[in-house]
Amino acid sequence: MAPSAANRPNRLPPPLFVARCRACWLVAGMLALVVASFLSLDLHLAEFFSSAALAGMGRFLAEFMPPDLSLLFVRNVAIAAWETLAMSLLGTLLAAAGGVLLALPASRQPSGGAAPQPLSVRAGLADGVRASARLFLNALRAVPELVWAALLLIAVGLGPFAGTLALAVHTSGVLGRLFAEAIENAPPGPAAALKVQGAGTIRQFFYASLPQVLPQLMSYSLYRWENNIRAAAVLGVVGAGGLGQMLSFHMSLFQMHKTATVLIAMLLLVALVDGASFATRRWLTR
Repeated sequence: MAPSAANRPNRLPPPLFVARCRACWLVAGMLALVVASFLSLDLHLAEFFSSAALAGMGRFLAEFMPPDLSLLFVRNVAIAAWETLAMSLLGTLLAAAGGVLLALPASRQPSGGAAPQPLSVRAGLADGVRASARLFLNALRAVPELVWAALLLIAVGLGPFAGTLALAVHTSGVLGRLFAEAIENAPPGPAAALKVQGAGTIRQFFYASLPQVLPQLMSYSLYRWENNIRAAAVLGVVGAGGLGQMLSFHMSLFQMHKTATVLIAMLLLVALVDGASFATRRWLTR
């Protein structure tokens, strides 16, 4: 008979750090890196919070008021906002398609819990293809969007097309890695059942693995769309069109009232996309 709660001996909680705990060592290493970062960086926190710095920032912010709300300028801002939204949406759709295509060779397909096969030329070739695909994904996402945009501007010229391609290339590397991890972590049972029935690898993926991971892939894509709407606004700084190009132009001319209107449009656009993405993710997870 189990002892009652009143008769159970009092036990102290476990210590915060145990030498055999891997997570404890990981947290300790992260804390050491944070402390080392603060010590190595030349941070002027006292100057940042000084009265002179705060007064200077206040004067700079005051120059933005009031925003330019003239009808013609607001119309131009709305057109640029739509251009930024279209860049982010099309770039994300292209990246989602490219991410799926790159995730297939970069992932280890579920094997249904079968016994590991002995090493062979075919297995070695598959591992080589997988490693090459993952290296390619690393290269795509290691290069920032601004660098991709600068390279593509040389090829296709100024305008939103270069920005859209830059978003698609960089995001393909990000989504490809996330998609590959999702495919590898899919439950192997349905794929194994189809394999026993003689279905090939392509059918196993489309009829077993993909239906299981599709909500997760959609969630990843929507989250990256939220990031791309911000990135699309920044890409305009290098001439890729949209709100970013207007922001760079008016700031370079010190037209702060017009700059404030562009910034407000960016905030509204980001809030709209964030809300739509959040509502769509909640609908997918029901």
